[in-house]
Amino acid sequence: MGYPNLGGEGGRGGDVWFVARERTTLKSIREKYPQKRFVAGTGANSSVKALKGEKGKDCEVHVPLGISVLDDDGKQIGELNAAGERFLAARGGLGGSLATNFLPCKGQRRSVHLDLKLIADVGLVGFPNAGKSSLLSKISHAKPEIANYAFTTIQPELGKIMYADYKQISVADLPGLIEGAHANKGMGHKFLKHVERTKQLLLVVDISGFQLSMKTQFRTAFETILLLTKELELYKEELVTKPALLAINKMDLPCAKDNLDELMTQLENPQDFFHLLEEEMIPENTLEFREVIPISTYTGEGIEELKTCLRKSIDEQAEQVNEEYRKKKLLLLQTSKEGQMNRS
Repeated sequence: MGYPNLGGEGGRGGDVWFVARERTTLKSIREKYPQKRFVAGTGANSSVKALKGEKGKDCEVHVPLGISVLDDDGKQIGELNAAGERFLAARGGLGGSLATNFLPCKGQRRSVHLDLKLIADVGLVGFPNAGKSSLLSKISHAKPEIANYAFTTIQPELGKIMYADYKQISVADLPGLIEGAHANKGMGHKFLKHVERTKQLLLVVDISGFQLSMKTQFRTAFETILLLTKELELYKEELVTKPALLAINKMDLPCAKDNLDELMTQLENPQDFFHLLEEEMIPENTLEFREVIPISTYTGEGIEELKTCLRKSIDEQAEQVNEEYRKKKLLLLQTSKEGQMNRS
């Protein structure tokens, strides 16, 4: 409330903020706020002792990195990707003043959805049973559940590759895609939303091909790569512009060498083999792989080479980003100098 006799202003209400913080989970938010209601403090009344009332206490809700804030219609209204980033979710009401006849105004009331997307350097992309979980356990300290059935991974697993110079690269093992994932079949959007936040893609493909069940069609390794590309493209076209590497797994199997020779020929000029495929399987753009690495998670073949290639690719991308930043800064300086010379 304001203080009409002396023209005192009441304190405005506190605000509700979402603040990105490391080592925070959605589970910890639910435990702290079981009713899922976040309420800020009330502003202090104006009085003879304090004509300007104190602002109400803000409510700061700590959220994990990678949070998208959506309104009731599903529209994204905010995003928090780095520690310390803040999003104003609801603004406190104004305190009573002359303009409001010294009566306080109600604060903002809002319903929002918090949607978490993993942030990782590399996202493992592949059909179920391609060996992504086994690969993650080989290259990092993660211990994902591994079993001999298609959908082993039902939620994303995060591991870190540790290098001798203490460099770390985070790798996300994402639930296996199936044909039609872009239309939300299988794990569909639950999988694909996490791919958006990874810097690079590592496609993991079974050299002997893939068949989800007896009712579904068998796909060769080449067809698998094209189908994965198509699913990524249909969900969000920008995904196929990300830097990508290809790990060809299960090289310990019989006929793997012959299958690899055939696949490498097909990858050199994929368009020459499009006539063998159904039209709906062919992506608009094919992925350009920085490296193609044959591996076996069973024998360990190619694992060290893969780790080296991932490190090289991530470092090159970081250098490219730094170079673009330097060029922008230089351009801004040149524009600023030209502007000063023109004025003088």
